[in-house]
Amino acid sequence: MAPLLNTTLPGAEINFKMSAIEYNDTNDGSNDSMVKINEEIRNNDATGDKNVEDLSQIQKFYNGKNILITGATGFLGKILVEKLLRCCPGVENLYLLVRQKRGKDIYTRIEEIFDDPVFDRLKKEVPKFRHKIVGMPADCEVAGLGLTLTDRQTLTEKVNIIFHSAATVKFDEHLRAALNTNVRAPLHLLRLARDMKGLDVLMHISTAYSNSHLELVEEKFYPCEADCESLHQTIDKLTDEEINSALSKILGDWPNTYTFTKALAEKEIRRNANGIPIGIFRPAIVISTAKEPVKCWLDNMYGPNGIAAGSATGMLRTVQCDSTTTADVVPVDLAVNCLMVAAADVTAAYRQSNPPLEPPIFNYVSSVENRITWGDFTEFNLRRVNEYPLSNAVWYFSLRLTKSWLMNNIYIIFLHLAPAALLDGLAVCIGKKPKMLKVYRKIHKFSSVLSYFCTREIAFSNTRTQELWERTSNEDKQLFPFSMAELEWREYFEEYMAGIRRYLFKESDDTLPQARIKWKRLYYLHQLVKILFYVLVMYVLWNVFSALL
Repeated sequence: MAPLLNTTLPGAEINFKMSAIEYNDTNDGSNDSMVKINEEIRNNDATGDKNVEDLSQIQKFYNGKNILITGATGFLGKILVEKLLRCCPGVENLYLLVRQKRGKDIYTRIEEIFDDPVFDRLKKEVPKFRHKIVGMPADCEVAGLGLTLTDRQTLTEKVNIIFHSAATVKFDEHLRAALNTNVRAPLHLLRLARDMKGLDVLMHISTAYSNSHLELVEEKFYPCEADCESLHQTIDKLTDEEINSALSKILGDWPNTYTFTKALAEKEIRRNANGIPIGIFRPAIVISTAKEPVKCWLDNMYGPNGIAAGSATGMLRTVQCDSTTTADVVPVDLAVNCLMVAAADVTAAYRQSNPPLEPPIFNYVSSVENRITWGDFTEFNLRRVNEYPLSNAVWYFSLRLTKSWLMNNIYIIFLHLAPAALLDGLAVCIGKKPKMLKVYRKIHKFSSVLSYFCTREIAFSNTRTQELWERTSNEDKQLFPFSMAELEWREYFEEYMAGIRRYLFKESDDTLPQARIKWKRLYYLHQLVKILFYVLVMYVLWNVFSALL
């Protein structure tokens, strides 16, 4: 009954107000007052308590719009949904394309999205938002996106803005799966967009590392020799083992399937745009929120999040990483703000008498205006780990950043594999299942994939993004801040470890006192083991020299 009430009561209220207006008009003979009040009623119905005149430029752009979002269940997608609902009161509907997964239907998955604490602020400030959420069962890898004819017709009739966020972000994803999700899906979406009668813009979310094999990446398209159709035909004929054998030849200069398929997707979008208003948004490494809706929220262990979480548990003690190399990380809320402002900018550009000849690209990076290194990243987090230790930590924080592949592997033997083998041996002796070596196999796979980006310096240009910030009104700069130059990294990392503790490990702040006691004990144990190790080394060296003399 709730949806019925939501759709009928506003109309009843308008009808009631219209009757009052008509009555007043018959008494004073004025039509102007009726027109003004009618307009005010429509504005209030669209924007809640705000009139259209009170909205900022960006809020006006989203006023009355129907928005299609893919990847709404993902990290960036959640923040995008939250920001649209909380800061754009005039948004009409959000159409979320969701795939059934792990036996859960789409409605269960959507409910789980809004159970996340990142939506707590939205629920307080805009409690009546659920009627704007329209879930649709879909599969981005299937032709036609797996949509029913009814849902497809609804989207083509109503949608004005598309945000394509769905992607597989695993660097080592199997090529077949990566091609389906990262290349075929945006092409299916393009075909749907061509049929949309009121489409303003399609924003495709790529990555700043789509051309990570280059030394300089500007806001432009780069060549990709692979041909989508011929590659698909080849892949469809091969087994998974045969694909893996030929992978290095297929990838060419690209380091992994993620960057390769993202570059190929950009090429195909450029080739198939055909006048559709499209913008390509390339964020760098996306990490936790800076401010909104809560500080330092995150929900995954990808990239730097995994490094910070692994080192905070004491499991990760060495990574092949050059401490002087740029850590091109960007907070997810600032990235979403830039994405939303860029959508309005792309729309305006395509409405000009001379629209862009090809989709504009926005590089959203931190290195140009506010550079930090991986050494800075580690130092900032090291300062706070003592204040926000994890209850399940197995050892004290002891992370080494090593540029050398050889030295990193030597450290792996002594700091990872040897202790793991010892613990697994003890587990077998007491009748328990060994698991530490298995855990470290996963850790080493994760860290080896990251090493390419942690030891390679890539220069980026983000001129268009900086110009976008300059064109943004002062009011929208407050509502949708995205300038990386204005972010204070030290302040940001004050609660980064707290965010990992609260949102990744689901630990309440009430457990901090006990966790700090355990952390102090681990510190003393760590120091004791170091002393014993040095004594053992000195003893061995003494015996060696004694034997030689």
